[in-house]
Amino acid sequence: MTSVSDQPSDHDLARARPKGCARNATPDRPWAHHLESSMCENDEPVWFVTGCSSGFGREIARYVLKRGYHAVVTARIPAQLEALRPAAGGRALVLPLDVTASNQIIDAVKLAEATFGRIDVLVNNAGIGYFGAIEESGDDEVRRMFEINFWGLANVTRAVLPGMRKRRAGHIVNLSSMGGLRGAPGVGYYNASKFAVEGFSEALAQEVAPLGIKVMLVEPSGFRTDWAGRSANEAQQTIEDYAGTAGARRRQIRAGSGRQPGDPARAAAAIVAAVEAPEPPLRLLLGKVALAAGREKIKSLQRDFEAWAAVSEAADFPKAEP
Repeated sequence: MTSVSDQPSDHDLARARPKGCARNATPDRPWAHHLESSMCENDEPVWFVTGCSSGFGREIARYVLKRGYHAVVTARIPAQLEALRPAAGGRALVLPLDVTASNQIIDAVKLAEATFGRIDVLVNNAGIGYFGAIEESGDDEVRRMFEINFWGLANVTRAVLPGMRKRRAGHIVNLSSMGGLRGAPGVGYYNASKFAVEGFSEALAQEVAPLGIKVMLVEPSGFRTDWAGRSANEAQQTIEDYAGTAGARRRQIRAGSGRQPGDPARAAAAIVAAVEAPEPPLRLLLGKVALAAGREKIKSLQRDFEAWAAVSEAADFPKAEP
């Protein structure tokens, strides 16, 4: 694995370093109100994106660079990202980053801040899938997925927060999933990793809001990324009793890989638009299936809440008599 100690040369840094504040804002590139205070006049925002070798990460990096922004583009194997550099005009800093390696996280954030002066938007995109019934799943693979999907995201966030706190501005975008809203057979442990991201992000949003920092969860449904292909492992054992539930779901996901309705390029544009909105959402559902699933989850919760309201309320101590 490439180490972040193999840092870009002085020539690379010179090409990546901002050229000052010469570029003017135009109507087709509106800046988010909450980002303006963190950048010099007419300067471009700085995006730091993890997991850029393919899928959402690559499309987000490509889109922000196309808009003239600065981007710290990261992946475990940075050679996979070199195609993004020529068209960036010195605005892309390509770095190796394995989000499970704490030393690489610290070094990458320091180098990004030294090069561009700050990080305005962090996109925690790096993640993998895993398919298997709960009982079928292997501990090592599940723990590896949590290290990437949750702990990697949490540690990159913690590394970026000091700079954002100092400037009292920034935006953290955490890639969750429709699977972070509702569970499904065959992806229970993946669901658990994304439910963890959801709870983490909700709490973080409340902690950093008074500091001028915003948090957004992105919850996509099926998109044409590598998530259901080479980026996902599956349980080595199968149990016949789960063939009609977890097994059927696993086969359905694999068979649909490459034919999902979601377009990662359109998703990238939607994410940037949400970040730059005057009032960004805490949750951004992407895809018709995700929106329908989110609405159905709300209805399901409401049904249970109302049906058992009396039992829920009766669990408290009785009110004291006046």
